[in-house]
Amino acid sequence: MSAQSDKTLSAEEVVSRLRSGMAIGIGGWGSRRKPMALVRALLRSEITDLTVIAYGGPDVGLLAAAGKIRRLVTAFVTLDSIPLEPHYRAARENGAFELTEIDEAMFMWGLHAAANRLPFLPVRAGLGSDVMRVNPQLRTVTSPYDDGEEFVAVPALRMDAALVHLNRADRFGDGQYLGPDPYFDDLFCEAADTAYVSCEQLVDTAELTKDAPPQSLLVKRHAVTGVSETPNGAHFTSCAPDYGRDEAFQKLYATTPWPEFAARFLSGDERAYQSAVQAWHEEQK
Repeated sequence: MSAQSDKTLSAEEVVSRLRSGMAIGIGGWGSRRKPMALVRALLRSEITDLTVIAYGGPDVGLLAAAGKIRRLVTAFVTLDSIPLEPHYRAARENGAFELTEIDEAMFMWGLHAAANRLPFLPVRAGLGSDVMRVNPQLRTVTSPYDDGEEFVAVPALRMDAALVHLNRADRFGDGQYLGPDPYFDDLFCEAADTAYVSCEQLVDTAELTKDAPPQSLLVKRHAVTGVSETPNGAHFTSCAPDYGRDEAFQKLYATTPWPEFAARFLSGDERAYQSAVQAWHEEQK
């Protein structure tokens, strides 16, 4: 697809391009700026047997509870204000999927390696830790120079597709974050064969730099396959400065049995989800 072409898609059209058995990267961090509308669309599909690569939050929890994950590659799975994602924990304790758990820095360099089409990158992170013990497939390499230092050879985290959420984007796939942290959404897009950006608002390209610095243009169109406008699409995670994390709803998610939560909030499309969330908040008043 040309970098200059109109790449707008609905969330359902994004998911229609995914397949069972794929390696899917999900951007954001913990319970922050996750592409939740795309994840919910994935939940509504028949797609399964996924390798999920993420700094995990409720994206992982939802997919784990729904039985969509075959293997998870992560540094953590947290809801931030709730330290451990409960649906992930339940699935893991039941042996529902394979787990590759590595250090946060190792994960980042795995993204860098994939983005640069390298098979691995040497890092010091992980040496002298149990990361090497619980991941016996990891290898070390020795510097070819006079120092002779040993490094962990972190394998590239290559993906078939990446899903990320940003504040704004244009129809060509340029994506902009307006909050305090870019996370690693650009690396996810560059490390994947295809990348799909959901955003709070689609705007003209000129609007992206009208009231924000150029460095906020995190994701470049050449790395993006499709872009989808999904207002409130990171809910219930945060998408600063547009909105914070919905702490009350997150607590409900974390404490409600999965079948009950799914029946009330995930039995319809995205519009039905947003309406059900609004109705629940009204009940709490």
